[in-house]
Amino acid sequence: RDFEYVVVDGASTDSTLAVVEKLATAMQVRIVSEPDSGIFDAMNKGIALAQGKDPAKTSVREAMTPKTYYCFDDQDVEEVCNNMGEIQVRRLPVVNRDKRLVGVISLGDLAQEAARANIGQTEQQITSQNANRKAA
Repeated sequence: RDFEYVVVDGASTDSTLAVVEKLATAMQVRIVSEPDSGIFDAMNKGIALAQGKDPAKTSVREAMTPKTYYCFDDQDVEEVCNNMGEIQVRRLPVVNRDKRLVGVISLGDLAQEAARANIGQTEQQITSQNANRKAA
């Protein structure tokens, strides 16, 4: 397979870079260590790098998913879990009925409330469909 690992580190002062640099000798790893504005900034940099773009010159609009999905804060957890499996995402913005952002829900959050079988099925849908996409 022809792939690389992209590690984006927010200029941490712990041993993260030393560990990654040690692993980098055995794998194809691109490391970026610079201050960022939080995890979403770091994720956007990683996505841009994975797509061959320069993160310093790439806007969020270029890196973001073009279609926006969300769920409502009063929606049933089982329904949200099913929807996440169908649209192949692990996180969704949560809005109220006025469509104002009130939070984010993850598959891990749903695992605390939804039926175990439903969580397993959703995870399987997400991972098998993502694997199918990469193989195509």
